[in-house]
Amino acid sequence: MTQKVTPREFIMNILNGLAIGTVIVLIPSALLSELCKALLPTFPFLINVLNAVNLSNSMMGIVIGTLIGINFKFPPIQSAAVGLASIFASGAVNFTPDGMLLEGTGDIINIGLTAAMACGMLLFLGNKLKSYTILVIPALSLIIPGIIGRLILPYILKITEWIGQGIAQLLDLQPLVMSILLAVIFSVLIVSPITTVGIALAISLSGIGSGAANIGICATGFGFAIMGWHVNTKGTSFAHFIGSPKMSMANALKKPLILLPIICTAACCGVLAALWDIQGSPMSAGFGFSGLIGPINYMNLAEDGWTFVTLLKSIIAFAVAPIAFSFLFKYLFTKVTPILKEEDYYLNI
Repeated sequence: MTQKVTPREFIMNILNGLAIGTVIVLIPSALLSELCKALLPTFPFLINVLNAVNLSNSMMGIVIGTLIGINFKFPPIQSAAVGLASIFASGAVNFTPDGMLLEGTGDIINIGLTAAMACGMLLFLGNKLKSYTILVIPALSLIIPGIIGRLILPYILKITEWIGQGIAQLLDLQPLVMSILLAVIFSVLIVSPITTVGIALAISLSGIGSGAANIGICATGFGFAIMGWHVNTKGTSFAHFIGSPKMSMANALKKPLILLPIICTAACCGVLAALWDIQGSPMSAGFGFSGLIGPINYMNLAEDGWTFVTLLKSIIAFAVAPIAFSFLFKYLFTKVTPILKEEDYYLNI
């Protein structure tokens, strides 16, 4: 297993594992969660489906850790050990006197840091353990990087808190300016290791601010799908807005310029959020189009309720506008002023 990995390869392996793992665990919830909640009173057996997708969310740490191990071309034992350390340090598993409690997805930054520590340790050990690998590696991964990750978790969570406090200052601005800025900020945060849902909950983001944040995330999801439509598979493109745009996180960090059309689309859509009073709640902010959580919460909170006009506004704000502006800025930045190519959005999955 001895191998040489450059710093760039090391970072990209971590980021690609974070991006793909996030989408894998969130896709079931995005597709089924809201539908099951709506049908649950009529079909009680759907509680099993709802429980299954909630479990999927909480397994983010082990899925991401295992995928990162695979990216490093570790054997199955080492890859699984990285996954075990990552979920232990994720924060999704809480220990009580009555046993373990799974809640939420955990902190993606801490998952990435713990996986990085575990992979660094495994690269250092190489083949030194020989036949003792299966006995030592899983325990060693839990004890060293796992416990270190668990100990630093409270401090890593402060990063989300600090970013949230900074964003909270925007809520005192004029609604139009606030909506544009929040849409742009959340459009960028959704392709970073920062959890947008965590930030929204930390600052109790609601009202127009929540709606603008959701529309900004929609701009990112549809934007990446459209920008890479001809170079990625259709499933990969759809996963950007059905699941999470985080799957393009490594690409965005490697070449930040690809975010330019996304940011422009988000800014334009933010104007629409302010003009149409697009509402949201702290629980819905940060999801965007995923699972239709953003659109459904807007219609639930709209003053007129579920009317044809509200439905039409929802479709335009959360889908039509992001798609239209994405095509506009794709044409502008790949044809009129060709500073980007579709190949820049290619994902090797």
